[in-house]
Amino acid sequence: MTQYDITTRQGLPDEMQALLRILPRDGWQEHPNFARSIQNWMGAHQMFRGLTGQILQDTQDYLEHALEDRTYAARLAHFGNLLFNNLHGHHTWEDRAFFPELEAADPRFARGLEMLEADHDALDGLLDQFNRTGTRIVQLATLEPAQMHDEAGKLRETVDGIGGFLNRHLSDEEDLAVPILLHHAMRG
Repeated sequence: MTQYDITTRQGLPDEMQALLRILPRDGWQEHPNFARSIQNWMGAHQMFRGLTGQILQDTQDYLEHALEDRTYAARLAHFGNLLFNNLHGHHTWEDRAFFPELEAADPRFARGLEMLEADHDALDGLLDQFNRTGTRIVQLATLEPAQMHDEAGKLRETVDGIGGFLNRHLSDEEDLAVPILLHHAMRG
């Protein structure tokens, strides 16, 4: 089995782009097999990107003293829970149901789907680190606000890492899955 380095990979490997070359991203929305379910799935990806960006911006604002302790903690609790819970649920569903469906439709891309599942495993580690640090910040807002700043610096690094990882992973996921869906008229 070919191994792909999930930390340095830039885009899909060439062999995983066979359908993408035939069905490029700029034509997806006009394709007759582009179903609402595909649009909703991609919408969830946009939501993850947006939540990550919001948390990163809030953390930067807090570090620059543009947000008060409790306001930052409340926003972090809200947006952090949305990101953590929805992202875990989303990629669990992909691993258990969606990817097996795609592999059954087009086994040529099994290795690419395995690569995306490996990304999910790596993402779990980043999300767990995010959850631990975020929870600590929220608790410190009540217990010891003076310590929040140092933890927020750590969180900014973690969220920045999650954002970069997600941008690459979600693009890879879309570039592999959507052409399979369109080519095989799935999810319509």
